[in-house]
Amino acid sequence: ACLVGSEMCIRDRKFTSPRYQAITGDSLRMFTTEDGGALIRIIAGDLGEFTGPGATHTPITYLHVTLSPGAELKLPLNPAFSAFAYVLTGRGYAGREQRPVSDHQFVMFGPGDHVALRAAESQTGDAEALDILVLGGLPIREPIAHYGPFVMNSREEIIQAIDDYEAGRLGVIPADQLAPRTFA
Repeated sequence: ACLVGSEMCIRDRKFTSPRYQAITGDSLRMFTTEDGGALIRIIAGDLGEFTGPGATHTPITYLHVTLSPGAELKLPLNPAFSAFAYVLTGRGYAGREQRPVSDHQFVMFGPGDHVALRAAESQTGDAEALDILVLGGLPIREPIAHYGPFVMNSREEIIQAIDDYEAGRLGVIPADQLAPRTFA
């Protein structure tokens, strides 16, 4: 793998053998803000001095954040990372601009060393809080070719990926890990 400036070259890494990690709720690093308004679960990567249990092939940050109504959070993030968030449930605001976000919306953050989030004062429906996944990683900046669920760098690689899938060469998730479960 090569690192050029703040961009990751991962062409060679995409053919790394797949692996599965069972990360259960009791293995997550969890902490709250001083006021108790935010619960942060670190799934992988680092957040300040805290490190999550997930092992990754490239540097990332992967968090599950729960914000109580009205709570605000400013998360430190590696300034070399691109960051995005996915709203699982609830309503709130994201970014310096405090743009409104709600259930199942995707947020792309601009450059900076922090991610800002705020939960709406009142939630709607069954949501009691703003639940959001926050992810960050080094930009890849490589060509993209896609077809269905496959994303590669070229049409030839897409054809090979489909052949690999049809031949069963893409790995298997262990059967005992397919059962539904809940995480704290």
